[in-house]
Amino acid sequence: MSSNDSRSLHYAIPTEEIRYDERGLVPAIVQDYLDGTVLMMAWMNQESLKKTLETEETWFWSRSRQELWHKGATSGHIQKVQSIRYDCDSDAVLIGVEQLGDVACHTGERSCFHQIEGKIAPPPGDTLSQLFQIICDRRDNPTESSYTCKLLAGGDNKILKKIGEETAEVVMAFKDDEADAIAGEVADLLYHTLVALAHHQVDLKSVYRKLQERRQ
Repeated sequence: MSSNDSRSLHYAIPTEEIRYDERGLVPAIVQDYLDGTVLMMAWMNQESLKKTLETEETWFWSRSRQELWHKGATSGHIQKVQSIRYDCDSDAVLIGVEQLGDVACHTGERSCFHQIEGKIAPPPGDTLSQLFQIICDRRDNPTESSYTCKLLAGGDNKILKKIGEETAEVVMAFKDDEADAIAGEVADLLYHTLVALAHHQVDLKSVYRKLQERRQ
């Protein structure tokens, strides 16, 4: 993050305007800045928020220990702040981070929100990320009935042929200027592209990072 970006963070969050509760705390939701996955929720006071802005890494207030804590200081799973915003009532903070090690929870899971009916499940991110997780699971745990598994078993010859076919269909859909057909064909192309990424062991988040770099 450049120094200009750092200054924009300070201007975006005037700490004196945040509405802290009677304990002097405000809830902070932390999410992955690339795919939107909610990683954790913690509490901040004015001092921890200021340290977060100054260091560009997350700091929180521990209610049990009654002290500041630097996320990842012992585990190495530091959170590099990419954006901070607050809600319409100024009583909650949303922090977009790059999660080092891709682990935010003390249990070793990526997100603290990983339980569904007592079971551990991957936390939801954006639609493409969720689909990519399913494709990678098919790659690692193949079944005969899965179309995705059949594509992966066919390797580049089968996967790239489908990408070529889908690309042509996307072009034709745009030429026909039919919104529903365009959406459907682009969805098909994205799916087959994700299969190719999984086949070549390229993480979707690497693509997101490239887009972020070019956006900046």
